[in-house]
Amino acid sequence: MRLLGLLIGVFLSCSTLAQPAQNLILVTLDGVRWQEIFNGADSTLLFDPVFSRDTASARKQFWASNPVERRKRLTPFLWNTVGQQGQLYGNRQLGSRLNVSNPHWFSYPGYNEILSGYADDRIKSNDKIDNPNVTVLEFLNQQPGFTGKVAVFSSWDVIEAAVNEKRSGIFASSANETIPLCTAPDSLLSDLTTLYPREFGDGVRADFLTYFTARQYVKQNQPRVLFLSFDETDDLAHAGRYLDHLRMVQSIDNYLSDLWKLVQTMPQYAGKTALLITTDHGRGHTPKARWKDHGTKTADSYQLWMAAMGPGVAATGEQKNGPVLFQNQLAATMAQLLGFTFKSDHPVGAPIETINRAR
Repeated sequence: MRLLGLLIGVFLSCSTLAQPAQNLILVTLDGVRWQEIFNGADSTLLFDPVFSRDTASARKQFWASNPVERRKRLTPFLWNTVGQQGQLYGNRQLGSRLNVSNPHWFSYPGYNEILSGYADDRIKSNDKIDNPNVTVLEFLNQQPGFTGKVAVFSSWDVIEAAVNEKRSGIFASSANETIPLCTAPDSLLSDLTTLYPREFGDGVRADFLTYFTARQYVKQNQPRVLFLSFDETDDLAHAGRYLDHLRMVQSIDNYLSDLWKLVQTMPQYAGKTALLITTDHGRGHTPKARWKDHGTKTADSYQLWMAAMGPGVAATGEQKNGPVLFQNQLAATMAQLLGFTFKSDHPVGAPIETINRAR
């Protein structure tokens, strides 16, 4: 009887892990390095006034004597919630490796690879050209119960091309597009989107506006799949503004904490939603000024990180060792979390096997 009880317990445990999520939130932070995610602030940049205009403020806000404390200061939600309830990949110091498989190491090829599961060499620039590949979002939008329930909110306007809004029929709000006016908050968001200074040009919406516009949409429409794509982290890095870059990473972490608290109050989402967070590419690191750059001329900017939690994600925390994983595996992983097998007329990377398996 004791053996039977043990076997039943193991079966129930495996069954629980295998239960798919009913909703999915995908979040991307453009051009955020794994080094900051796993080690926190880089002292060589944080204490250099060339990159951090107020080093005293930078030290007070982000510095601690050990990397575990530093990373919690930078992204408390990621480490105190996702790190405890889910998984994190990409700490190369522990042998966990996640790489792009496209040969370019910059944004649009990375977003295509995340979304389509395919490193397509036809996408080799950041030009706003409609994606010829069917993405996992388009695939999900075609599944029963998901049609019209997939939404995209992005700060960078090229994302609406990456999801091929025209062909897929997915609702996509990018850059400085306003949303339909239904409520007073919608009107305020529309005014802010129109009037707020566009620091990085007309093709980029401020990340806080992207977040609050998406938040309002979630409250009103309750999409089953939400893609939330932030951009200013990359723009600030290219500008060499390390302290501002860290503050934006921390702000986005706060947005995700707020969003997660919100969805846990909504019956549509509470206990039924998987969250996956990643980036499109890495950045340079040696010499330190290479942090501003990425692409094939910048060593190691193919290196990525990823975090996930929710139904279907075993709570095994920071991952160690294991095989090299690739960006082209994320699309099939997202589909699998929702109980689907992502198939397309192009090759698709296999799901990450360790997502729902205890370590």
